This record gives sequence, C-alpha cells and structure tokens, in this order.
Amino acid sequence: MKDIIINSYKESLKVKELFFKKNVDLVSFAAETIADVFTSGGKLLTIGNGGSAADAQHIAAEFVNRFVIERPPLPAIALTTDTSILTCIGNDYSFDQIFSKQVKALGREGDVLLAISTSGNSSNVLKALKTATDNGIKTIGLTGRDGGRMAKKVDVLLNVESDTTARIQEIHITVCHIICELVDHILFQQAGRY
Repeated sequence: MKDIIINSYKESLKVKELFFKKNVDLVSFAAETIADVFTSGGKLLTIGNGGSAADAQHIAAEFVNRFVIERPPLPAIALTTDTSILTCIGNDYSFDQIFSKQVKALGREGDVLLAISTSGNSSNVLKALKTATDNGIKTIGLTGRDGGRMAKKVDVLLNVESDTTARIQEIHITVCHIICELVDHILFQQAGRY
C-alpha cells in the first residue's frame, strides 16, 4: 500500500515538473487571454466530459464566485451543467453536438472557450472548438498524451505529456487554479483595485 502511495505522488510530481518546465509562458499567456476577454466585456465558456466536465464546472465556479481574493464576480459559464439542454441536444441530434450548439447559442465574438480533454480527441469538444473558431471565439485547450486532434485546433495548447489520465487531470486542475490566481492578479491586484 505504501509503495502505491509513494509511486503515485512521485509520478505526479515528476509529470508536474516536466509540464511547468515547458509551459510556464503558455500558462501565463492563457491567463492574459482570459483577463483580456473579461476586460473587453466577454465571457469564459468551459467544456469537458467526465472528470474534465467536473474541472470545467470547478473553474467556472472559481471565476463567478471568487478564487482567493475578494473581488467582483467574473462571467464564466460551464456548458456541462444543464441536463435539460444536454439531454435534449443528445436525444434530438447527437451527443457530439451538446457543446457546439451551446457555443453557437451563448458564445459571442470576443469570448474565450476553455476546452478540456485528457485525450484531445473528444468529438463533442472538437465540434465545439470548430464552432468557436468559426464565430471568432478564442480557444484554449487542456489536453494530455500527444494533444490529440485538439492540438491543431486551439489558439493556446496546454498539453500534459503523460498517458495516465489521473496525472493529466491533476495537472489540469492545478493549471486552472494558477490561471484563476493570475487573472485575479492581472485584473485586480496588479491594477491596484483590491
């Protein structure tokens, strides 16, 4: 049992270290992109399946409520939460369209879509990215493994080079928390507002 624990946390640390060694500038750029969207009156849309859906909801909640500092709420919507919309689209059309239809309905030019997929190959996420791009919505992708098909479909790619889903998801939520902290810093602390 102890060996499993030690091996897991050591693997997690190793993958995190590799990711941040390669991606510090991209994480910063992703945060600046989101901060610019908020400053310009746009919003953040988030999507993902399974554990990535939970991360999409988690990040949206951090922006709408608060992360660490007290500050005004920021406009973020997780497109994973409305079961009536999800099941209606899934039933009447296909599961592949559950996010793209929402992006088309709710997204506007100048918004940003944060797409999370550990494989980078989720067809409903890929369709949403295409819809976003076609409508002038910026895109940020959190992926794993080799980035999958998402790698060439996003403006900013944050790829975790691991084949272990748990390790990829651990870094995704860490990245999301860091982005929240950076956005708060850019919009409120650096600006001297809070």
